[in-house]
Amino acid sequence: MTDGRAAERPPAPDRLPIAVVDNHCHLDIQRDDAPFVALQDVLDEAAAVGVDRLVQIGCDIGSARWTHGIVDEHRALLGGIAIHPNEAPKHERAGDLDAVIDEIATLAAHPRIRVIGETGLDYYRTGPEGVAAQQESFRRHIALAKELDLVLQIHDRDAHEDVLRILAEEGAPERTVMHCYSGDMEMARECVRRGYYLSFAGTVTFRSAKDLRNAVAVTPVEHLLVETDAPYLTPTPHRGRANAPYLLPLTVRAMAETLSTSVPQLCDALSATSETVYGPW
Repeated sequence: MTDGRAAERPPAPDRLPIAVVDNHCHLDIQRDDAPFVALQDVLDEAAAVGVDRLVQIGCDIGSARWTHGIVDEHRALLGGIAIHPNEAPKHERAGDLDAVIDEIATLAAHPRIRVIGETGLDYYRTGPEGVAAQQESFRRHIALAKELDLVLQIHDRDAHEDVLRILAEEGAPERTVMHCYSGDMEMARECVRRGYYLSFAGTVTFRSAKDLRNAVAVTPVEHLLVETDAPYLTPTPHRGRANAPYLLPLTVRAMAETLSTSVPQLCDALSATSETVYGPW
């Protein structure tokens, strides 16, 4: 944006009739173009529009440590921690990939850390030279999620075939979530066949995102989750501004329209599925 609106905070949408979970957000990340908002205010704003539970994701070692500490201070939060696929090649070059994954394992023993993630593959930002490190890190995180009986949250960017292949080779955890689902309708069907959960972000509201809406349409509601991925992927009509959990109702309503279901029915299902996946808050 060039009109200065990127730094403005969008108005709050109408409150959802039944409270839901923001299944994936990064509350420790501050976008340079956005005004600072204190964490308690972020949580209060979200609760005011019917987003009363959140999963905070720490995807580098510093963020994982922060997440481990913050989940005890705010009962609205559960945590997820991992080494992001874009971080894995950096740690391999530094020679400490094993050490940081071992620390993730130690931090993940906390009872309010319920997720190993986001892990997976990202072939958009990391070139061919980083693929081996990403895949090894992914396999290690899959094993860790199974060992600790935690949810696995998958980051998949331009890597659909390899993500599905490695999950099949390693054996996916019982609760596996495709975070910010980015595949098409056929991939959605395959994920559901395997028992995975599909989490949709603000991208599903974009005008160009017909494939994502088709994927929502063929996913049984008991396999659906919703997220902001805040501060990224802000839903329409606020695309380009910083995202936050209080904007989640825009994505929920877009999903309900795609599914031709009522907003209360979808909210009820999203809330129930979230607690099935992550446990009670």
